[in-house]
Amino acid sequence: MLWRKRVTAIAADYPDVELSHMYVDNAAMQLVRYPKQFDTIVTNNIFGDILSDEASMITGSIGMLPSASLGESGPGLFEPIHGSAPDIAGQDKANPLATILSAAMLLKYGLGEANAAQRIENAVLDTLNKGFRTGDIYSAGNKLVGCKEMGEEVLKSVDSPVPAAR
Repeated sequence: MLWRKRVTAIAADYPDVELSHMYVDNAAMQLVRYPKQFDTIVTNNIFGDILSDEASMITGSIGMLPSASLGESGPGLFEPIHGSAPDIAGQDKANPLATILSAAMLLKYGLGEANAAQRIENAVLDTLNKGFRTGDIYSAGNKLVGCKEMGEEVLKSVDSPVPAAR
């Protein structure tokens, strides 16, 4: 109740932002049913961990989603929603895109460098549009690559003016 009261009080300062409250079980169902209804979800850490893992499957993999924990001061904490994946450590199997996109979020929201962030986001999109895929998002007709090669392909695409359509 303290969380709800505090968020409601803060929301009064932002009348142009729609606020709705949900219990976490309903939020989990709504996230699967119609994810586009959400722009931002504000919750405590444990529910955030659960909902972000669930949301990752909408994108196809936990390796695709960046995240941010923001406060009133400082740049915040920017990291992929996934953990360290010790089961595949050193095997060149991890998907680096969530980490790369977390760096873009840091640039945009933490450091105010929207143009630099957009270059990174475009590079990721361009790389995906060219068909490069790590094992977690691979499907027939694409090129299977490891973590290192995926990162190298994103780096090659940083200066692409427009993401290549596929």
